[in-house]
Amino acid sequence: MLTIRRHFTSAGSFAPTWTMRRHRRTIDAVPNPNRLLWAGVAAPVVFVVSFLVQGALRPGYDPLRHPVSALSLGPGGWVQMVTFWITGALIIAFAVGLRTARIGRATPILIAIVGLGLVGAGFAACDPISGYPVGSPIPAPRTAHGIAHDLFSTPVFTLLPAAMIVLSRRFHRAGDSVWTWLCAVAAPAFFACFVLASMGFNQNPVLMPYGGLWQRLALIIGLGWLAALALRLRRPIAAQAGPGR
Repeated sequence: MLTIRRHFTSAGSFAPTWTMRRHRRTIDAVPNPNRLLWAGVAAPVVFVVSFLVQGALRPGYDPLRHPVSALSLGPGGWVQMVTFWITGALIIAFAVGLRTARIGRATPILIAIVGLGLVGAGFAACDPISGYPVGSPIPAPRTAHGIAHDLFSTPVFTLLPAAMIVLSRRFHRAGDSVWTWLCAVAAPAFFACFVLASMGFNQNPVLMPYGGLWQRLALIIGLGWLAALALRLRRPIAAQAGPGR
């Protein structure tokens, strides 16, 4: 960045002195930490606690085998619907808070779409899957609301790892090796668990009994990363970079 400094000549007038100063890029925590960043901590807690408690109490439901979304089926399904809405709204609020944390445009947009996807998933229950609710056929016939649920859920499992990759590059430029590697490792681990879960839900004979487990691992990795990011961004991250970057 080009700056101009003034110094006085012997005649009493002043003349400009031109100096070059290297541009400094900063990923800032908000001077008074944005309260919306706490939504990024609250959302994972609400979602994980909800599906753990529901999975333990729901008759005929096997957390190792069945997806979290299947909790929206049958009696008490409204609890999971509300969980989708609350979690999605909190993640959207967190995305708004990320805008003030100055981490660029891409990450807040990606995370906001994740939140919108969760809200949408709460309006459309998934189809019966892997024998739940008890007595449903395997595979169950597809329905319009089940397809809509899958479409709304897709950003959760695709854009969240994309946000991790984007931030890995940004933390690398900032010189934060710990968070560079954390993001770089979390993204493929999350997506790999998602792929294995999907294979299980598609009735792969080896993976079907553990589809729910793989999905839960993916969600814990993804939402755990989100909560950790919310806490990390409450302190500044600085990096040296050229003006055009």
